[in-house]
Amino acid sequence: MPLPAANPDLTADRAAALRLTPVSRETLQRLDTFVEFLLTWSAHTNLIGASTVPHLWTRHIADSLQLLDLAPTARVWVDLGSGAGFPGLVIACALADTPGAKVHLVESIGKKARFLRDAARLTGAPVVVHAERIEQFMEVFPGPADVVTARALAPLKTLLDQSFSLLTKGALGLFPKGQDVDAELTEAGKYWTIKVNLAPSRTDAKGRVVVVHRIERRAAG
Repeated sequence: MPLPAANPDLTADRAAALRLTPVSRETLQRLDTFVEFLLTWSAHTNLIGASTVPHLWTRHIADSLQLLDLAPTARVWVDLGSGAGFPGLVIACALADTPGAKVHLVESIGKKARFLRDAARLTGAPVVVHAERIEQFMEVFPGPADVVTARALAPLKTLLDQSFSLLTKGALGLFPKGQDVDAELTEAGKYWTIKVNLAPSRTDAKGRVVVVHRIERRAAG
């Protein structure tokens, strides 16, 4: 359901998010531009859930920014199923002044891909939008990438299937998960041998970020 035309006052939530994940003045200006544009689009297009808008900064912006500290030297990111730009476009806003930074946003839905391109143009975020399915992207993307990530996209087992080619070439996997993370790890472990650690989420007491360092496919049977 599209959001109502009038945007809520997000001042307090913005301040809370910045306490969780401080950013530079330049990055904050880009994020403010992005949030304003996102809310404008969301008045007529279903980009984010209406119930999350009052906590947009903590629920979406800070939740995305926290990934940067898990890969502080990463420059090339691949974000699968980018949707409304979380986490990929937010990360790109933070890396805009970093030499060599590039974030590849993979989004197969045309309307969302157009939103991402327009948001990148307005913010000056260093992104490339790939309006195609993840499988198609993986077939032609030359790599390498420092990080591959996805947020609220699919179970971990599916994410590992989709990102396998990048992970085996040295990319770090960063996959934010909720309270069911243990069950997802158990299921993924049936198909993959994975070296992971779980980083606590700054924005969700029950959440974890699955940090994938190494992966190997288990032998059939």
